[in-house]
Amino acid sequence: MKAKICYIVTVPITIRSFFIPQLRYLARNGFDVSVVCSKDDSLQEELGNEITYHPIEMPRGISLFGSLKGVWYLYRYFREERFNLIQYSTPNAAMYASIAGRLANIKVRNYHLMGFRYLGSRGISKYILKKMEIISCKNSTHIECVSNSNFEIGVKEKIFEREKAVVVWNGSSGGVDLKRFDYCKRLQYRNEIRKKYDLLESDFVFGFVGRITKDKGINELLNAFVKIDNAKLLMVGEVEGISTLDQRLYSSSLRNPNIVYTGQVTDVERYYAAIDVLVLPSYREGFGNVVIEAAAMGAPAIVSDIPGPIDTVLKDVTAYTVLSKNIEDLFEKMNLIRVSNYKRMGMSAHDFVASCFDSEKLDEQILHRKLFLLK
Repeated sequence: MKAKICYIVTVPITIRSFFIPQLRYLARNGFDVSVVCSKDDSLQEELGNEITYHPIEMPRGISLFGSLKGVWYLYRYFREERFNLIQYSTPNAAMYASIAGRLANIKVRNYHLMGFRYLGSRGISKYILKKMEIISCKNSTHIECVSNSNFEIGVKEKIFEREKAVVVWNGSSGGVDLKRFDYCKRLQYRNEIRKKYDLLESDFVFGFVGRITKDKGINELLNAFVKIDNAKLLMVGEVEGISTLDQRLYSSSLRNPNIVYTGQVTDVERYYAAIDVLVLPSYREGFGNVVIEAAAMGAPAIVSDIPGPIDTVLKDVTAYTVLSKNIEDLFEKMNLIRVSNYKRMGMSAHDFVASCFDSEKLDEQILHRKLFLLK
């Protein structure tokens, strides 16, 4: 009889972004796999027939009534299905599922910890979010951190005990699919995207990929970029929380012919190929998947020297690091990488990612981990 496992997250985009290949791999290797997240009309089709999708609404913010409902619905589902193992990610889903799983006597309750949201908060909000993490970890039997630096934060901040947590292989949420992020197609993709946005091959192009919001360091990036001569900036992602941005700076960037906003894209691998250097000056990250994705396509990076992104690079070999929220340091490193051998750094980044974050190798490690937990 197949072991029954269930992955729980709050919203479908988390499943789409990180877990579908992993879930399919587990389903092909002897597991009865289910997924829980909020309602989505197309997710079941994307998951395929091997994976069961069960929609349950869970609030993303702080809501006492919503939290109780989330726990109750998950508890009923867990009791009905009698899973051998449940795995949950993202703070709210983790708290609800860990409590519901414990009440339902699920043997293995595995917290896939993708980062600490409370690190970006202050005051009472920070206190509540930190308590949520402690509750989730307390009610989990096992914890898997996506990066070594976040593992150390969890221990230092007394979120969990050292012996309760691990980092699987070299970390990350799901590694990099080297078939999709295929370096052999770099030149083809590069030409296509540069032509689409009227970028010349001679243009030096910095790129940002992610949510365009203050916490991603957008204000610092725009401030640093406008000081740089003869360069372009490709901003790939959805604008989120415009009010958090410096309004004068953001409005000016929309009129700047050297800055291109693409919106959200579904073929991000092509955009990584089009840029020369990825810039991620984020304030906080669980890991920094965009860094290893860009590296797979041959783009080195400039990243904040913070937990998560520092686990995605070899400092001064595949990337430069900068102080978080420091415009001058970012400006200096953006200028420095242009006169460094950034192409060689890009090749080193590709080789590093191919050896340490290949999703197929990570899936094998995750399979062994699941079998170990179910012994």
